[in-house]
Amino acid sequence: MLMNETIGPLVGFVHADDLPWVNAGPVGLQVLRVSPDTWVVRNRFKAPFQLPRHKHTGSVHAYTFSGRWRYAEYGIDYVAGTFIHEPPGSVHTLMIEEDSDILFIIEGAFIEYDADGAISSVVDGESTLNAYFALCDAAGVPRPEGILR
Repeated sequence: MLMNETIGPLVGFVHADDLPWVNAGPVGLQVLRVSPDTWVVRNRFKAPFQLPRHKHTGSVHAYTFSGRWRYAEYGIDYVAGTFIHEPPGSVHTLMIEEDSDILFIIEGAFIEYDADGAISSVVDGESTLNAYFALCDAAGVPRPEGILR
């Protein structure tokens, strides 16, 4: 960590234009930060799209830049300009109603469930970063060095 004796630790930053977008099917992914407890991603979803039902182990904050999406269980549309907070333990099914651009700040991991309610996968910051790098490699895009840690 960089330090300045007068002001303490320097503020980490990354400019989104310096990080590539990669696609995993209908989902564009840009990873902005990964630490042991928090990860920040921006997703561009093509509608219609649905994530499997999942549970968050920590809080999630999200900001919608464009589009319209919802959680199947709640019946509320989140449109451009909407900021949400999900408490730890939230269980839901994300549904993209219109092409959407959303920033997620995720604490902990999320646990995906299959149709029978069994755990099908666990996704955290490190696994997301590894997937992002693999998608960069597959697309022939250099792995970015500016992701905050």
